[in-house]
Amino acid sequence: MPHGSHASPGARPPRTRRQRLWQVGTPVVFLLSGALFVVSAENSDGTDLRPGRYTDLASVVRAEAGEANQLTNQVASLNDAVEGLSSGLGDRAVNRYQRQIDALSDPAGLTPRSGPGVTVVLTDAPQELIETSAEDPNFLVVHQQDIQAVVNALWRGGATAVTVQGQRIISTTGIKCSGNTVRLQGQPYAPPYVITGIGDQGDMLTSIDTDDYIARYRRDAADPDIAVGWGLELPAEAVAPAYDGLLSLSFAQPLPTAAG
Repeated sequence: MPHGSHASPGARPPRTRRQRLWQVGTPVVFLLSGALFVVSAENSDGTDLRPGRYTDLASVVRAEAGEANQLTNQVASLNDAVEGLSSGLGDRAVNRYQRQIDALSDPAGLTPRSGPGVTVVLTDAPQELIETSAEDPNFLVVHQQDIQAVVNALWRGGATAVTVQGQRIISTTGIKCSGNTVRLQGQPYAPPYVITGIGDQGDMLTSIDTDDYIARYRRDAADPDIAVGWGLELPAEAVAPAYDGLLSLSFAQPLPTAAG
């Protein structure tokens, strides 16, 4: 045994500096690792903090590429349709349909008309008569059916255009009572009601004179106890503007009935 040593047989040898550092540092490392695990768990909220980035990116690329191809094919299809329609603008079929449209625009009321006409003016009885008459008040005012009767008579007489209150009448025009006014194409009008037909004046006058409904109205107009207004004029040049309202058409269809 070297001189000066106080170690006895079987005693533990003294610890070196390095051994002391490992014994102290190892617990610290474990504590720090545990803290990192806790922080990671809190931040991840149960998800993987290291997702398969490259795998997910490849899936996204494939999905985007598929969508891009689909849109490209759709664009190509639409371009083909546009080219087909554009090339057909000048073909015979389109020209034929355009000629049919032009031919129907006038009878449909989409072009202005002018010429000799027949004008009928309908109005309510004087207000003082309405207030004092013993007659049914309905006989003393103009109704939608009175206006419609004159319009129909003008059509039957060959009118090429008809207006009511200056508004062009077409096949879808509705004339409806709304209180003490008449609503025409959604617009309310008060009397007097001015109805004009353009065409052969003689034919339109004949149609008016032979209409039974109008004949009853004219008898009421001549009765001083009723005295609804009736007037008739023969303008040498009447004007019917083109119809400028909505052209959407709608129709009613009966519901199917249950068997039995």
